[in-house]
Amino acid sequence: MQEPKTDNLAGRTEQKGGKYLDPKADLTFKLIFEQEDLQISLLNALLPLDEGKEIEHVELLPAELVPENPGKKGGTQDYRVSWEGDHSVVDVRCRETGGREFIVEMQLNWNNEFRHRVILNAAKAVVKQLAPGEEYKLIQPVYSLNLINDVGFDTAPDEFYHDYAIVDVAHSDRRIEGLRFVFIELPKFKPKTISEKKMAVLWLRFLTEINAKTEEAPAELLENPATAKALKMLEKSAYSEAQLIAYDNFWYSVYRERVFYNDGFKKGEAAGREAGREEGMAQGMEKGMA
Repeated sequence: MQEPKTDNLAGRTEQKGGKYLDPKADLTFKLIFEQEDLQISLLNALLPLDEGKEIEHVELLPAELVPENPGKKGGTQDYRVSWEGDHSVVDVRCRETGGREFIVEMQLNWNNEFRHRVILNAAKAVVKQLAPGEEYKLIQPVYSLNLINDVGFDTAPDEFYHDYAIVDVAHSDRRIEGLRFVFIELPKFKPKTISEKKMAVLWLRFLTEINAKTEEAPAELLENPATAKALKMLEKSAYSEAQLIAYDNFWYSVYRERVFYNDGFKKGEAAGREAGREEGMAQGMEKGMA
């Protein structure tokens, strides 16, 4: 298998042509959405929050999710399974003044491992809330917002927003508050398919329409204070040489992962077909002899 080629110093493929960098890269995404005002704007726009319960203030939390000590509820004293040594790192993590916690992930290549990691990270965020001796009723809801630059759900082409909650199977209107998972498939997003929240449309347009080839940003994004600020932070001229090299290396690793994944899938598919042919031939010979 031939790996994609890159030359970070002589010619950057990801930066050529446009005025901006791509907001979906690890460097740019974190830089933008670690800003408190932009975090709040994104979360209020894209999460299914009830009216009157919008986020007003948040504090940035460490991106690394690992129990501080074994004495915490859910640590080694409470369960047989220990998470010590399992260092999960998310893109952005913050807590509202009222206690609700939010995890934001930008995922460029969809796979089942990512879905399992989302569940694990949300569970860890719940466990980390309680210190030894504290009551379980103090647990606050955790919202996991996952932006996917890939197609991960086998649904209708226009179904890009997926909202998962803990519900009664027979009565879906009955819910247990505590965990909420939202997955947004960016490639399926079309501005005309969502009209309830103007800010949701603007942020999704920002994530889908702005990339390294963009010379002129849409007027609607430049007129809005939040997306205009984010665009300013994406301008290539604001980044150092070292940051631009790191940016290119990030995209190289993304492309490399996708190539390896696709190559492995094709090999597995071919092996399955070959095994099926051999099994069919063996069954045919057995019937013929009979």
